[in-house]
Order: sequence, then structure tokens, then C-alpha cells
Amino acid sequence: MKKFFSMFLISTMALSFVGCGGAEEPKLSGGGVWEEEVELPTIGICVYKYDDNFMSYTRQAIEKAAEGKAELIMNDSQNDQAKQNDQIDTMIAKGVDSLMINLVDPGAAPAVVEKAKNAGIPIVLFNKEYQDGTHNLDYDKVWYVGTTSAESGIIQGNVVLDGWNANPSWDRNGDGKMQYVMLMGEPGHPDAEARTEWVVKTIEEAGIPTEELGTQTAMWDAAQAKNMMETWLAANGDNIEIVLSNNDGMAMGAIEALKSEGYFTDDKYMPVVGIDALPEALVLIQNGQLMGTVLNDPLGQGKASLELAINAAMGKDVLEGTEWILDETKAVRVPYVGITTENIAVAEEAYGI
Repeated sequence: MKKFFSMFLISTMALSFVGCGGAEEPKLSGGGVWEEEVELPTIGICVYKYDDNFMSYTRQAIEKAAEGKAELIMNDSQNDQAKQNDQIDTMIAKGVDSLMINLVDPGAAPAVVEKAKNAGIPIVLFNKEYQDGTHNLDYDKVWYVGTTSAESGIIQGNVVLDGWNANPSWDRNGDGKMQYVMLMGEPGHPDAEARTEWVVKTIEEAGIPTEELGTQTAMWDAAQAKNMMETWLAANGDNIEIVLSNNDGMAMGAIEALKSEGYFTDDKYMPVVGIDALPEALVLIQNGQLMGTVLNDPLGQGKASLELAINAAMGKDVLEGTEWILDETKAVRVPYVGITTENIAVAEEAYGI
């Protein structure tokens, strides 16, 4: 633990030390108040990879929320579960007071939680959820902070439906079907799987038939998405009516490919929709290049994860002094919000823009 000083009024402390000759007195600060040493908990953190757009904002939120409240040991797992396992072992050996783990592989949750359990250290998993839920992991000091994966796909589907119904010209061939390409995130990632399934299901359940012209993983990465979009444009051209992306990073890559083919100039347009509502994506919404996105609040996820980890490290109820609620699966669910030009201020406020 790292030590810091909590402050008490001089009048209160002065009274308490009257007649206590020989006792070690607290130090008087330059501001005229007494200082008492208190310990900050040490939180060991792994982020699955630092250069993921969404996780970079989550990491910033964690660091900000920790100021004056916790000492952090931060690790970039570089999308390597073996490396993350070694990092966890090292942090346990250093005697951290709690762990916050953004898993590389959600399937590794049981083994990771077992490490924490054997060391008697509480653990908060965040952003990537074990498919069987945290409540099914054999440890009473494990919690999850994230979202309900299907919800993002459903909300993205509703954003698409609102745009499609308001713009008949998006149905280029007039066949009443929505011809789409899908940029998927990491294979096996619960968010990627759920978003891919539920955005299409939501559209079809609303009575709009769809036709898939291409679905490929771009690993959440803009550069890979740009290459994939170039391939699809070469094969399908204007037959593509909409681009569905599991995150904003890949959506931005697709937009770069579309711009190279003359889209977003004059009347040449193709709707692209993402998820995350990153500040960079909000600029593209304002410019008319990104049709919509879904706010996946990284600041809320980072703050909630850190607050639970601090409380757990100090032996408190994990929700003490917070605004969060645990569901029946021992999870804090940070809600999603659909974002378009009409309510872009909601996302800007979430990022403090």
C-alpha cells in the first residue's frame, strides 16, 4: 500500500492532544491543518491491449478515478493470454490488494480467478465477460463490470432501422431488402458475437429482410477494416447498401475506404454504423460520414471497475459509496445509448467534450 495524508482541522486535533505529553504528535501542514498517515490500496490491473481505441479511454478513466485513492500497477497484456497470466502472477507476488483484469481470452476466466482465490485477493473482471457469468466462478470475491452484450446489437439495430425507414433512397435497388456487410470484432469475444447476431435479428424482427454480402473479422482494428472494405467494394460496389460494424474503430476504417471511392462527396453516400461513440467517431457523425453509433461508456466502465476494486481491497462492501448496482450475476451493467446527430450531446457529455 502507498501512504498518503488525510487532513483534519487543527482545532479538533489540538484538543485531542492536550495533556498527552510524550505521545508522537501528528505533523502540522503548511495549510494549518494536521496530517495523519493513511494507506492507499494497491490495485493490480491488466488491460488486454493498450492500443485498442475503447480500452485506451477506459484506461484513462481508471487512472483518473484512482487519483488520491489508489496506487495502480498497470499492465499491457498485448493481446496475449500467456503474457497476461504471467503479469497476474507477478502482481500477486508483489502483494497487490485487489486485481482488475480485462481478459485477453474470456475463456481464461476460471484459471485467472483461481489464481486470485488461491492468493486470497479479490478480483474485478471488466469489459470482457466470461460466457457462463461471474456468478458461476468458484470464488466469493469476484465481480464483473461491463455491459449486456446483446443490448448493444439491439440498440445498433434500432439506430439502423430509424435511418433506413427515414431514407428510402438507402434501398438502392428497390428490392425491399437491406444488403449489408458486417465488420466483426475478435472471434469468440462475447461482445462481437452478440453484436453480430442481435443487430441483424433486430432489423429482421422489425420486418426488414436482409441479405449478407460479406461478414469478416477485422479484430476491432481500423486498418484491417479498411482493407476488408476495399475488398468488398471491389467485389460488390454499389450493391452494398449499409456497413454494420461491431465497433467505431472498424467503422472508421471502412469510412476511409469509402472516401477513397468517392463516397461522402456530392450525393454519393453509404450509411455506416458503429458502436462505442468514441470522440473521433462523434466528429464523423457531425461531418455526415458516420450515420450512427452506440455509446458504450468507457468512462463509466473504468470508474465503476476501479471503485469496486478499491472497496474490495479495503474489505468493504464493493458498492459502498458508489452509484452502481449489482445484478443477480454479481455484475455492474453500464447501459448503452444509441447516438445519432439528434442526441450527439449525450455522448459528448459522457466524454466531457
